[in-house]
Amino acid sequence: MKRILIIGATSAIAEATARVFAARGDALVLAGRDTQQLSRIADDLKIRGAAQANTLELDANDFAKHESAIQQATDHLGGLDIALIAHGTLSNQSDCEKDFSLALKELNSNAISVMSLLTVLANRMQAQKSGQLAVIGSVAGDRGRPSNYVYGTAKAAVATFCEGLRARLYSHNVNVLLIKPGFVDTPMTAAFKKGPLWAKPDLIAKLIVRALDRRAAIIYTPSFWALIMLIIRSIPRPIFVRLKL
Repeated sequence: MKRILIIGATSAIAEATARVFAARGDALVLAGRDTQQLSRIADDLKIRGAAQANTLELDANDFAKHESAIQQATDHLGGLDIALIAHGTLSNQSDCEKDFSLALKELNSNAISVMSLLTVLANRMQAQKSGQLAVIGSVAGDRGRPSNYVYGTAKAAVATFCEGLRARLYSHNVNVLLIKPGFVDTPMTAAFKKGPLWAKPDLIAKLIVRALDRRAAIIYTPSFWALIMLIIRSIPRPIFVRLKL
């Protein structure tokens, strides 16, 4: 049995991943802002076989609460083996271009809050010399594109932070997994036209759990996104700036 904290547990990917953990009999603490939704998910997870499913109210942008929230989760679980950070927002690029205060809000939600949580969690896991940190990033962080470069900037910052953190924690038996989904069919992307490159949260969840079991460092989900992003990163800059991406 693993003791697992999920931050941003009401997101579609997080909920699907929690169901996989529950089916294995793991113990869970679900953190997020929507307490009613958290309770609904927790009840469902108990039915699915979770050894424990507690809820914890947390606004990830309230940095001052991070330490106490993680302490509460650890107390509920009697320790901490895995922490999955899954919260975030999908920026409106056009609005962010017009008003930097909106861009700053997105950067705080998608990058700075994640780094703050990782710092607290990393210090705890380093002290106990065990554990895994998992973060949902995005393929958008692989290269700045005009259609979503504010969101991509946040995800790129998280990727760099995770790379350094992974190297720091390696000798302390703590793994850092960065998950890079492509297009995922969730409520957050409901307005987007779907196509063959889109994946369901249940598939992403299975890939996340498998990667944690293998103590992987970075995964693209689904895996074909690794090739797609390799091609995009390889486009020469004079050509790239002319593309509508």
